Order: sequence, then C-alpha cells, then structure tokens
Amino acid sequence: MSDHQAQYPIRTMCRLLGVSPSGWYAWSKRQPSSRSKRDAELSAAIRTAHTGSHGTYGSPRVHAELAANGIHVGRKRIARLMSRSGIAGVTRRRFVTTTVRDGGRQAPDLVDRNFAAAAPDRLWVADITYIPTWAGFLYLAVVLDAFSRRIVGWSMSTTLAVQVVLDALNMALATRRPKDVIHHSDQGSQYTSIAFGLRCREAGVRPSMGSVGDAYDNAMCESFFATLECELLARCRFKNQDEARNEVFAFIEGFYNPRRRHSSIGYLSPVDYERQYYQQPTADPDPPQPAAVLAPVKDASRRLRRSPAAILDRRSARQPHQSAGRDGRMAPPGAEPKNASII
Repeated sequence: MSDHQAQYPIRTMCRLLGVSPSGWYAWSKRQPSSRSKRDAELSAAIRTAHTGSHGTYGSPRVHAELAANGIHVGRKRIARLMSRSGIAGVTRRRFVTTTVRDGGRQAPDLVDRNFAAAAPDRLWVADITYIPTWAGFLYLAVVLDAFSRRIVGWSMSTTLAVQVVLDALNMALATRRPKDVIHHSDQGSQYTSIAFGLRCREAGVRPSMGSVGDAYDNAMCESFFATLECELLARCRFKNQDEARNEVFAFIEGFYNPRRRHSSIGYLSPVDYERQYYQQPTADPDPPQPAAVLAPVKDASRRLRRSPAAILDRRSARQPHQSAGRDGRMAPPGAEPKNASII
C-alpha cells in the first residue's frame, strides 16, 4: 500500500484489502520492535560471516562463526534469517575417481577405515584429483593429517607423473618432520611406484593402501576433494592452469587450513584445532605406557611383592581396548563391507 499510495487512495486500498484505515496509519507510524531491530543486526552479521567464507557456509558454520565472535543465538533463528535474506551455503556434487593402477607393489592396509588419530602426524591420507581449465587439466596431489584435517603437503602439475606425489610428500616431511607416520593412499600407479616406495623408506614413513574400487578406504581424502569441488571448483571457471594454481593455493593456505570450520573437529579450523591441542598441558605425542603392559607377570609369587600402584596399572591394562572402529560418517550404514580380495 505504501508503494501504491501515489496512484490509489489509501481508503480505497484498505476497503479492497479488508484493512481499517486507522490500523494502517497506526502501523505505518509504529517504530520497529526490538526483535525486528535485533533480526536486522543479526542479518548483517550473517551476511558478513557468509561473505567471509567465500559464500560457502550454511547455517551450522555461520552459527559457529558468530559464536566465535561473541554473538550467541540459536541456529534455527540463523537458518530462518538466512532463508529470509536469500543466503545459502553451497552443496556438493558427485566426485569423479581418476585412479589408474599398474603392476606395482601394493602396501598393506594399516588403516582399515579407522581414520581416528590421537595426535598430529600419526596418520596422513593422500590422493590426487584433477582441476579442469580451458587449457587442459591441472592435477592436485595432497597429504592430509587425519587428526586436524589440515593439508600438510600439496603439489600441482600438468601431468600425472610420479613427481607430483613426491613433491606433496616432501612438502609434508619438510614442514612437519614426523616420526613413524602412516601414509595412507589408494593403489594408484604413482603411490605403487618404486621411487615413492624408496622415498617412504628413506624418510621412515609407513606406506598403507586401501583396496581397489572402494572409496570408503580413503574416505577422508575424498571428503576434502568433495569440499574443494563444491566450494571452489564448481563455482569458478579457469582460463589456464596458472589461474587455477593461484586459486587453489589461495583456497588451501588462505582459507581451508587457517579459517574454514570443520564440523568433525568442533567447528574449529585445522590450524586452531592443532593450536588448541599443543596448548594443552598434558599434550604428549609419545605418552609412556604402563610397565605392566610392557612386562607381564611371569610368576604368581611376584604378584605379592608388587606395589598397589603396579597392581592397579596391571588391572587397568586388562580392560578391553576401545577402538574408534570404522568411520561411520565416511561409510554410512548399509554400505557393503570391505572386500579384502582384489577383483
């Protein structure tokens, strides 16, 4: 009615719409309620958080971003305001597998879909994906830390040579300097090559590989590629490989590692999650094991001479080990069990 009052009388429009003129005049002069003012402020903060994520965050991550900035409000209210303002996060589309096998030697599966890591640099997962450009493909190899979801090594090349995975591994080794880390990948020809196996042996890295044709065996790395696909590649078109290289570098080092919030690690970024771990006073990458576990009792007579603390340690060592099991988020219920045989 306000938009058309220059063309039609207010009383005529009120009569046609079934609204009293006095009610309309009272509404037009009424000040916005405190709730409306608060919604306007929240909408501005939501738009800022959404823009800061390159337009990728949905309501859960926007909610975590606002909470980190001291704005505490319900997630459903944020979802309602985002829907009203036409703000939405990005969605994923199906990922294309590009693994090519050869007759190289395969490593055993040391992970068995258990991607839980108690500390950084205990388990790395690696894989290769392609980035389409108008001038051809650009291939990206990454090494991801399973503890914090941080990309600790990456490399890009215009060909699928072995050097692309070697460069990614060398970057991870140079920046992290791990001890006895497991490097898990698929059975691509780059990872089964002699050069890659020699580099792992030289650096003290334990290679691990999943079975053939099973994405769940390397699900954590596939999840990162799905994130890269929906938050960058599906929203951009690159003219050449150099343009794609710059954008992927900015995404990994400028957004994903230091800023992107992950639901699996408490809506923290990988850098913040690792910083929180190292700031804990009890953080110890190699915690000592109880003596009772390393040296079991051989004689029953020695048991009487043990101290109460040693007996308690031994009793605690008898408790069954609680393993994290298969990652239910990566392999949803109903998925076929892993086939140990290679078909």
